[in-house]
Amino acid sequence: MLSMGQEKVRRLAASLLAVVLLSGLGVKMTAQGHTDALSDAEIEQLRDTNREPNNRLLAFVKFLDERTTRIHDLTVKPRRPGREDDIHEAMEQFLSIADDLSDNLDDYDVRHLDVRKSLPKLQKAIDKWEETLRLPPDDGTYNVSRKLALESIRDLREDTTRMIDSQKAWFLAHPPPKDTEGKPLPPS
Repeated sequence: MLSMGQEKVRRLAASLLAVVLLSGLGVKMTAQGHTDALSDAEIEQLRDTNREPNNRLLAFVKFLDERTTRIHDLTVKPRRPGREDDIHEAMEQFLSIADDLSDNLDDYDVRHLDVRKSLPKLQKAIDKWEETLRLPPDDGTYNVSRKLALESIRDLREDTTRMIDSQKAWFLAHPPPKDTEGKPLPPS
């Protein structure tokens, strides 16, 4: 049998353990909220393209195209109940994915990874995304999300334009090594 003091210590220890576990779950749930924008299949595609920067950027373009297609369809097709909430969700997903894309661009820029093939495709897609995000009429349900997504697009446009120029300059000064047939060697 435990004394009164030992019982208090046991309860205190159990309470502290519960707080630690719950705070750990809170961190995990917050981190998971960011990946909710991507399906399991999309996450797997990103894993598969982890060592292929051009293909990875094109995967992000595909995911963002799918979100803007959803927004477009919700806007132009006959209105149905919950449309505004669905547009809000698609815009939130767009914003999350665009932020991930921006992080990848920053990483590739710092590491001077060659993404010259995918940057023009990204630049072209950005204009289409902006047009689609402006399509739905004003609504308080998604106006803030739209504003943030449009700011993200503006940042992506600036980063992409800057990277196109910096990649040209970098690879002109530092040409990638080529094999005996003159083909660029894969990054190591």
